[in-house]
Order: sequence, then C-alpha cells, then structure tokens
Amino acid sequence: MIPLRSSERIYSRTVVVPVLIVINLVIFVYSWMLGPRGFDRFVTEWGIVPDQLHLVSLLTSMFLHGGLTHVLGNMLFLWVFGRNLEDLIGSGRFLAFYIACGLAAAVVHVIFNPYSRIPTIGASGAIAGVMGAYLIKFPKSQIDTLVWLFIFVTRMAVPAPLYLVFWFILQFAQGVGSLGETTYNGGGVAWFAHVGGFVAGMLLIRLFPSRQRWRAWYEEE
Repeated sequence: MIPLRSSERIYSRTVVVPVLIVINLVIFVYSWMLGPRGFDRFVTEWGIVPDQLHLVSLLTSMFLHGGLTHVLGNMLFLWVFGRNLEDLIGSGRFLAFYIACGLAAAVVHVIFNPYSRIPTIGASGAIAGVMGAYLIKFPKSQIDTLVWLFIFVTRMAVPAPLYLVFWFILQFAQGVGSLGETTYNGGGVAWFAHVGGFVAGMLLIRLFPSRQRWRAWYEEE
C-alpha cells in the first residue's frame, strides 16, 4: 500500500520537511555520481557499520540511500506523514524530533545487530518515528492510499491507525524473522530500526507539545 496524502488539513507552511527531502535527494545524486566503487566507499564511511561503529554515523546514515526506489519511497512517506506533524509542533521542534527518532532507530539497530559488517543507511528509522507520532496525534485521519489487489490497482481511504498498525506489525514480524540469520555479511532491510523508530516516535512526541495557535484553529473546525 502506497500512501498518497493525508486527510488532515495543514494550517501553515511547512519548511523542514521540504528541506529534508531536498537534502536527501541532493546527497543521493552526489553519491550516485561517485560511481559504484566511490558509492561503496562513501556508504562505508558514513553509514552505520555496527562491528566498527563510529558515533557520527548514527546521524549521517539517515541522509544516505542505496537506490532511487529507496530514496523516493522514503521521501514520499516523509511528505505524507511529516507535514502534518511539523504543522502541529512547529518546524524547530519537528527537526529535533526527527533527528531524535533517527538516532533512536539507529541505536536499536546496533543493539540487535552488534556484529554486522554491512553499512546500514536510510531515513527509514527517522520517518518511522514520524509515523509513530502521527498515530498518536492524528488517530481519526484517513490516508489516501494506492492499493494493489493481485493484478488490480485501486485507490482508497484507509484509516490511519489501520494503515500504521499494519505497517508496524509487518516490520516487527520481518525483524523477528531476521533474527535467525547467521551471516554477518548479508545485506537486507534494517527492520528493527523501523520498529525502534516507530516506538520512539510514539513515546518522544509527548515531549513536543502542540502549538497553541494550531489548537485554536483546530477547535474552530
């Protein structure tokens, strides 16, 4: 299921979400222009390698992506779920929240994969945190979603809790399944980074109060 937009109204111009999207895309284009070998070196230097962990990589890794589908998919989710949250808590708080969720997701990934030698990259953990916060703050919203049903494609409004809880269960199930992997050199998706980011978002959003003017506008609706 691909999210297209949220039913929640946005009351003010969002700044951080578009800037984050531009930064991620620019860094991806730069890394792609390095060529295969240059890209591998770039990712190894700035991505999370738990077996040889550099603390700065917990931050830098969330701005790197492995392919066009990876970066575009992440940016779509950030656009759909991030703008409402930025509008709700304000741009400065949103940026702090986003970074905090990304760091929490990275730490969880390292805890569950302490001996991995494969670089982990992507904004998925931070965006998972945004999704977790969205679940808490907008439980009555609908997500306009593109859905594949075998060979048919349709568009429908899915309740946000249903969409997000299903997504979380899928990530958790995949993460538990990955625990049986014995190789330290295999690639794959950082499932527990998604799980950790989502839970962190649900918890940390309580530390970021909503803007009073947003509440006033909302109550007038």
